[in-house]
Amino acid sequence: MCNQTGRRASNQSMQIVENQPLETECLPFSSIPHTTRLFDDFLHSFDRVKQFYARPPLSQDWWAEEIQKIQYPAERRQAVAAILERQNRELGVGEKVLANIQRLREGAPAVVTGQQVGLFGGPMFCLLKALTAVIMAEKAGAVPVFWLATEDHDLEEVNTVNLPAGDHLKKFTVNVPHREGAPVGTIEFTDEITAAVQQLEGLFGRSEISELLAASYRKGETFGTAFAKLYANVFSDLGIVLLNPLDAELHGIAQPVFRAALERSEEINQGLLERTKELEAAGYHAQVKVTPSHTLCFYFENGARTPVKHHGGEFFIGERKLATSELLKETEQCPERFSANVLLRPVLQDYLLPTLCYIGGPAEIAYFAQIEVVYRKLAGRLTPVVPRIFTTLIEPRQAKLLDRYQLSLSDLFQGPEKTRELVGSRALPDSILKSFDSAAEHLEKALALIQGPLEKLDKTLLDAAENAGTKMRYQLQAVRDKAARAEARKNTEVMRHADELVTTLYPNKDLQEREIGAIYFLLKYGKNVVEQIKAAVQPGCGEHQVVRIVAG
Repeated sequence: MCNQTGRRASNQSMQIVENQPLETECLPFSSIPHTTRLFDDFLHSFDRVKQFYARPPLSQDWWAEEIQKIQYPAERRQAVAAILERQNRELGVGEKVLANIQRLREGAPAVVTGQQVGLFGGPMFCLLKALTAVIMAEKAGAVPVFWLATEDHDLEEVNTVNLPAGDHLKKFTVNVPHREGAPVGTIEFTDEITAAVQQLEGLFGRSEISELLAASYRKGETFGTAFAKLYANVFSDLGIVLLNPLDAELHGIAQPVFRAALERSEEINQGLLERTKELEAAGYHAQVKVTPSHTLCFYFENGARTPVKHHGGEFFIGERKLATSELLKETEQCPERFSANVLLRPVLQDYLLPTLCYIGGPAEIAYFAQIEVVYRKLAGRLTPVVPRIFTTLIEPRQAKLLDRYQLSLSDLFQGPEKTRELVGSRALPDSILKSFDSAAEHLEKALALIQGPLEKLDKTLLDAAENAGTKMRYQLQAVRDKAARAEARKNTEVMRHADELVTTLYPNKDLQEREIGAIYFLLKYGKNVVEQIKAAVQPGCGEHQVVRIVAG
């Protein structure tokens, strides 16, 4: 484990100091690049988007009112609870999860979130989604449920994970033989997964998490089962219930949703096309492109997830043409062959679960602006979407580097080159820094000296003097920036520090939570990091939170 990142050699995960509060600050989304207008208005100017959503995202104590709106038949509740118990027992979950399933069986509502089943647990935001669901459920007396997106069929979105390795990201990719379009929850790992797990253990050392990883990600497991087994253990003490939708019994229960979505597909599609126009007219974007032949369903055909299309009063599955009556009959005879797309999935979730709210990120919140149309057509209630926790974790080593170079996370948003320049400017010798400071001071004094005489001579010359002063300040700063770049090029340690900060805190010019795998922090700090983050974050912040990890 001894390398340029400063990890200490050990055969155990680094443990976060117990009972020592983690430092947390809220960073406004207005200062974060790539924040969409729709997401920003959803958080801060809800009146502008209220026609698209159920309720404001950060309002307090709303759940008692919302619980009364949930319509969930007792028979369906018992059937789904039985399936969840079977699925979770097979994963070897703890007693708290089983107790939560019993609470669900007895009438508790659910706080739902979900994500694609990414390699080694996926990006950090997967963990943050689950934590948000747990926190929200604890507040509302609900049961947290994590929907495993095992039916998704884009393998390239789940077979890779990035982990920091000093001043660069190391990409882990597991190539698995598969049928094009197959749901990732059906794709089994080969021997290649064992080598990848061993490589991780070689980098981070043997620990409880590395052993858990080896037990979860092994030959014969699928992307879905491995992801589920990992998090069933990591979240065992938090009581989050895992749901795998690739289950014939669940599809049987959900059959009315598939039937209604297809039966009313033309009407729904027209509503979605109109919603796209409404969003664009309001200056927003439609997250999902909808075409005239669009339906909300896929069909499992020869092991592949194939879109169901509608044209000229008939439906098409690949090259196969079906009349409406034929397709609807198939939903009754073989519901396990149907699958919801991203715009139908929330309605399907809410049919299978007594959903109090859905925990989502910016993309899902954008989906919900479109999904409101689908809810209106197929369901009696529009489910609220609540933003997940947004967090960047700053490790002790990077915290020291930020302090050393007097930087904040926001400084890194300017990109790698500017970060090198900033770090280089802080590392310049004192003699050069003092020379620049002195030059700047003399420049201001010289400019001040000529203002009085110029004003007496001709007041119009003051503007000319100010413009000249602005240009001189710019040129002096430009020389200072060049000196900083020269220092960064010459000083390899400075260059490495700058690249390490960008790699760990703003990798690939994106937020850490989107680019770095959650397993990185679990391998370094153990399962305890989950509880420590949960204790540190402020659920009511409504912004991006910067958490400094304190490690012993």
